[in-house]
Amino acid sequence: MITITQTQLRVYPLCLGGNVFGWSANESESFEVLDAYVAGGGNFIDTADVYSEWAQGHVGGESETIIGKWMKSRGNRHGLVIATKVSMLSTRPGLSASNIKGALEDSLRRLQTDHIDLYYSHTDDPNTPLEETLGAYTEEIKAGKIHHIAASQYTAPRLRLALETSQQNGFAKYVALQDEYNLMERSPFETEQRSVLEEFGISLLPFFGLARGFLTGKYRPGITVDSVRAEDVQNYQNVKGYKVIETLDEIAKENSTSIAAVALGWLRANPAVSAPLASARSVAQLKEIMQVVTLTPQQVALLNSVSQ
Repeated sequence: MITITQTQLRVYPLCLGGNVFGWSANESESFEVLDAYVAGGGNFIDTADVYSEWAQGHVGGESETIIGKWMKSRGNRHGLVIATKVSMLSTRPGLSASNIKGALEDSLRRLQTDHIDLYYSHTDDPNTPLEETLGAYTEEIKAGKIHHIAASQYTAPRLRLALETSQQNGFAKYVALQDEYNLMERSPFETEQRSVLEEFGISLLPFFGLARGFLTGKYRPGITVDSVRAEDVQNYQNVKGYKVIETLDEIAKENSTSIAAVALGWLRANPAVSAPLASARSVAQLKEIMQVVTLTPQQVALLNSVSQ
């Protein structure tokens, strides 16, 4: 277990992404993955109110609802760290104080819990003053409905301003940033955001740690993959991308582990990262991503080189 910087949250070094629950994984499949994750020592689950509004016939909240049903049926809420998010659901947009209050109550109801361990601003809301947003979070923390807050998909300047606003006004502050970061997408984290995190002593919880599935190794030259994310990885299917996969292959063999585990191990080797996020539609996929591997400095340097 690791402790997320500036919190008392002790979590497994892989955060299980809940975006697939109720979307590409039905309720039964989701329960199987969640059961296997906990059986393997996992305790950190990430979701959002907007998951999976994008799917035909969905209205959002499907993932939270499944997780809530699962926690109630298993009676295990006390042993879990649950993260969810606000601001992107079409019926609950933005970060106004009134929307945060309403969206939080909705999420608590769907999750069948009385508190959220880590509550994210899912995306920035430049139309709402930071003082209003952070003030609203502070009130909910005082009420015990939120334990910590974090930012998702904030630019470096806006994250800095939010953190400064909290300091200047005595508001609760973001304890982490969640954004895309992986071997195929190293900016803007390395070029812009990392310096802000280091300055304020907070950490990154990277999503798309496996580059939408590309870094699992299932995408190879001449192979057609049946996946809801297949179109999303087309930009990675080139000389550079396949060189990264080839290198992951070599390191995976050296460590007797999966390619996905090596890609996630590269993220963990970065001192700015607390725990990467990854999702699984099946127990077989979960077994690949739950393997925690520590890479040597030489292996990290090699991956740094081929992914530049």
